[in-house]
Amino acid sequence: MAAEQGHDVAACKQVDGGISRVFQLLGKRWSGPIVAVLVDQPAHFADLRRAIPGISERMLSDRLAELGAAGLVVREVDEGPPLRVSYRLTESGAALEPALKALGQWAQTHLPDAEPCAGSTETCMETAPK
Repeated sequence: MAAEQGHDVAACKQVDGGISRVFQLLGKRWSGPIVAVLVDQPAHFADLRRAIPGISERMLSDRLAELGAAGLVVREVDEGPPLRVSYRLTESGAALEPALKALGQWAQTHLPDAEPCAGSTETCMETAPK
């Protein structure tokens, strides 16, 4: 029925491919904030954990591994002593900076700040200014 009205379903699927791949990776909870922290400079594991409130060590480790496998983050071992591990963006990861900044600006304009509900871990979007 949609094809009869001039809607090209195949063209829509082609357009969605890149966006789908981006959000499969960066749409996972914590992935975007990790990349955003690393845009400014490389960081040690503990510094990343402090910079992203609420993330567990296990989740940070898992997300860093996923971002590394995708070619966005590199893990570097500082021999020390003490031995320390730091993370930095690859050239591909650093290329996300303009998109992340644009998304942050969009959020400032179009998404209300969420305030925690009293006695709950959920947010009360309806109390936020519009």
